[in-house]
Amino acid sequence: MDDGTQSSPIRADEHVQAVSELHSQPYHRKATPVQRFLDSAVAKLSHPALVMVLTLAIIGWISLNLAILWTGGHPPDPPPFQWLEAAASVAAVYITALILTTQRREDGLARHRDQLTLELAILGERKSAKIIELLEELRRDSPHVQDRVDSDATAMAKPADPSAVLTAIEEVNRVIAEEKN
Repeated sequence: MDDGTQSSPIRADEHVQAVSELHSQPYHRKATPVQRFLDSAVAKLSHPALVMVLTLAIIGWISLNLAILWTGGHPPDPPPFQWLEAAASVAAVYITALILTTQRREDGLARHRDQLTLELAILGERKSAKIIELLEELRRDSPHVQDRVDSDATAMAKPADPSAVLTAIEEVNRVIAEEKN
């Protein structure tokens, strides 16, 4: 009989530490200097104050050019403000590239987080099955409790097969997709 004393119990603080390490160590430690620079740039670009700064800069640029035009001078970027439009287009291309680059890295972190969540769920399910198995064994061995067959407890004492669960999920999704069509 396996009494379960071979392994030490897993504590909640170890799980918290594992999640913290997932966020800090592999994600930031494995980042190249270019990726760190891009993360920093996106963090700065995503600050709400940047919207205000850009708005003021655009208003200032247009106002300066219109003021020069109204005073009879030759503004550097007369209406329809082609330089401003070109600068906005170039900035949009770079911001899009920054967002896509950092999103790709964030997706990798999300995949790691999903895998950790799945592994913890499987571990929790196995622990629950072991507890049910031990309770059933205790019930069978205790002279004070009437011994009876509990098919639900017997079924719950067996850990779920992740492959079988995945196959069942895929089958349900296939049936739902067929019903929609």
